[in-house]
Amino acid sequence: MRMKYLFISWLVVFIGSWVMYVQYSTYTELCRGHDCRKIICDKYKTGVIDGSACSSLCAKETLYFGKCLSTKPSNQMYLGIWGNLQGVIKCQMEEAAQLDFGTDPEPRKEIILFDKPTRGTTVEKFKEMVYGFFKAKLGEQGNLSELVNIILSFADGNKDGRVSLPEAKSAWALLQLDEFLLMVMLQDKEHTPKLMGFCGDLYVIERVEYTSLYGVSLPWIIELLIPSGFRRSMDQWFTPSWPRKAKIAIGLLEFVEDIFHGPYGNFLMCDTSAKNLGYNDKYDLKMMDMRKIVPEMNLKEMIKDRPCESDMDCVYGTDCRTLCDQSKMRCTTEVIQPNLAKVCQLLKDYLLRGAPSDIHEELEKQLYLCIALKVSANQMEMEHSLILNNLKTLLWKKISHTTDS
Repeated sequence: MRMKYLFISWLVVFIGSWVMYVQYSTYTELCRGHDCRKIICDKYKTGVIDGSACSSLCAKETLYFGKCLSTKPSNQMYLGIWGNLQGVIKCQMEEAAQLDFGTDPEPRKEIILFDKPTRGTTVEKFKEMVYGFFKAKLGEQGNLSELVNIILSFADGNKDGRVSLPEAKSAWALLQLDEFLLMVMLQDKEHTPKLMGFCGDLYVIERVEYTSLYGVSLPWIIELLIPSGFRRSMDQWFTPSWPRKAKIAIGLLEFVEDIFHGPYGNFLMCDTSAKNLGYNDKYDLKMMDMRKIVPEMNLKEMIKDRPCESDMDCVYGTDCRTLCDQSKMRCTTEVIQPNLAKVCQLLKDYLLRGAPSDIHEELEKQLYLCIALKVSANQMEMEHSLILNNLKTLLWKKISHTTDS
């Protein structure tokens, strides 16, 4: 009996030690805030980069890294405390990944990360660089010059009326990130988190109270034991009241409107998972992660003539799919599903669960019409607008008289 208890005790200690080791290894791989801060601050202190958050992060030390929120080692994300304000710090530990459809990004090349613009570049020349970058990424848009001016205004971190070379290097590095570019374009929109500051390719955004559309966070070991089907059902139990869900859903539909043929072209949502969406204490939707929202023109250019054997080879993210032309064994450029169809798929169970009986049938009908939308359909844009407006009107009429709205 003594040997049996000794063996059980040894086994418990062994398993506990293994679990602690795995958790520590996972944490140290995912959470590299110290490395991120060191790289950025070394560049700042040597005069390579500058920005509105640099002094607070590296000199005054009033911008702190808090709880680690990272899900990938290459994209560091932390709760941040900046004086009396709270935010989210985002930092790239690798070069901005191109639309390479699943291949690993190259290791971050610290030597050349902040290599542009070069010394001697005038402000006018830098404006030309930024304009050319936007033209290549977004196509011929009539208001690109206005967007260039917005970028220059943001790049002037100390608000002295001029953009220094270190500030320009930071701005250029940030422009390589689709999420940052989209945030700048949509800063006046309600559902985009506000940019608070930057330093190099590190940037700080406003903190959002609830960081997932639904669900509850569980320890990873419990996640492994729960079947995926049961997990999806369980997620739906941890949601706000139905009127509040409807308000959040209206916000998501409004965001789809914002990026559908907006002033700077059409953007595609290539990962419409619940973890990328959040909301504040007033139940206003906020986009938590926009890294997989990319310019349509950019995606088409990258996927054009990509070799393929099946449609599975023509996918970016989880939701941007094109077809494989079997006669040419090349990917086509037309994405199959519009953003609205993907969003409605995400919202279907979320909205139908607990929906008032008097609108349940009509809501279900509109959601399924929405999910069936195809980019290639005749008059797709008209159908898109009609279904989107029908859904917003149906939801808003039901909640407009409630305190939850």
